[in-house]
Amino acid sequence: MSRAVEERSDLTLAAELRAAMGVKGAVQPEVALVLGSGLGAFAETIDEAVSISFDELPSMPGSTVPGHAGQFVLGRVDGVPVICQQGRVHLYEGWSAEVVTRAVRSFQHVGARALILTNAAGGLTPGLPVPHLMRITDHLNRQGMTPLEADQAAVGVPYDSAVGEALQAAASESDVDLRSGVYVGLLGPSYETAAEIRMFQKLGAQAVGMSTVLEASAAAAAGLAVGAISCITNPGAGIEAAPLDHGEVVEAGRAIAADFARLLRAAVPKIQAATKTAR
Repeated sequence: MSRAVEERSDLTLAAELRAAMGVKGAVQPEVALVLGSGLGAFAETIDEAVSISFDELPSMPGSTVPGHAGQFVLGRVDGVPVICQQGRVHLYEGWSAEVVTRAVRSFQHVGARALILTNAAGGLTPGLPVPHLMRITDHLNRQGMTPLEADQAAVGVPYDSAVGEALQAAASESDVDLRSGVYVGLLGPSYETAAEIRMFQKLGAQAVGMSTVLEASAAAAAGLAVGAISCITNPGAGIEAAPLDHGEVVEAGRAIAADFARLLRAAVPKIQAATKTAR
């Protein structure tokens, strides 16, 4: 963890991004995406792609988690200008809530109106196929902190209904099985115990992971229309006998990469249209 990074802000990151975008001739994005563990390959499919490494941006910390490339990729998806964050940082890596949410808060300052968050998650519903995709309709923040200030406390449910409808319409159009449910965000980095999984099931959750909840709240408070997708990569602890392993999480993301990419390519234009209409 770098003290110099902690002392910066979303405004300094946005200024650094704008400068790098200008030097490299990148598009000004309208839709932003955060690509979680094993899901970063989507960024390699966009048109007119320009990459900016986290290492080029003094205000952006580097991720240490396997499956997180650590760069922004700007380009077009079906003509829509986008910015993809290929990897993220987590609280369990030693960063504050402000740093963990810094990138998503910077997106509004570089032109984005909407944000799609993605993650790899454990499934809490026995019997469902693994991997599969789930749209997050709401979340439980069990990370012990919030990125919000007191005057932002009225954000409530951070997931935008128009973006959610666009994701579901895109899933139907692209013949992708997109389920929906509640996501639990934990601190990590250890996986959950079987007893914790049973508790979250009783609380009405369908997926569990170690990211997303702070980003969703911070981005919504910043004025972005937020949607989120979990790639359910494994059953939660105790649902099946096999032990949990991060390598399997990354591999499951690769296994569903084609469905994931097809869904996002169909969703991005719909989300652009929905957020233009709403704002």
